[in-house]
Amino acid sequence: MSAPSGIPVPSAPPSYEETTGISVSYPYPYPVPEPGQKPDGKGMNPPPYMGQPAPANNPVTVQTVYVQQPVVFYDRPVQMCCPSCNQVIVTRLSYDSGALTWLSCGGLCLLGCIAGCCLIPFCIDALKDVDHICPNCSALIGSYKRL
Repeated sequence: MSAPSGIPVPSAPPSYEETTGISVSYPYPYPVPEPGQKPDGKGMNPPPYMGQPAPANNPVTVQTVYVQQPVVFYDRPVQMCCPSCNQVIVTRLSYDSGALTWLSCGGLCLLGCIAGCCLIPFCIDALKDVDHICPNCSALIGSYKRL
């Protein structure tokens, strides 16, 4: 292909700076500090916004709030902070006859265990309800009901 005569053929298209008229001073790809500023390598802070007042140095009060997770009680001792005496304790267990104990006794009676064998559920801790008690202040902390 040949160019028509009389029209010069450009060797390369104009650069972006030439077409937009923006003058960029290279080799700085980052902001250049103004006179009187020293570069610290962490970037430069922009001047404060003129419509916003400068922040005042007011003391900040910090309050720490401890949120205790709800404790789920079962038939095993639990390590926790007692809500009554605020001590870290391992609960003491106390067994009381509950609905499962009485239903087991009634079921044994229906099966014919009348001669005292129906009272066996009252001797088995695995059939009783469990109360969790603080060993320091003897406060009732929680209960676990079998039924």
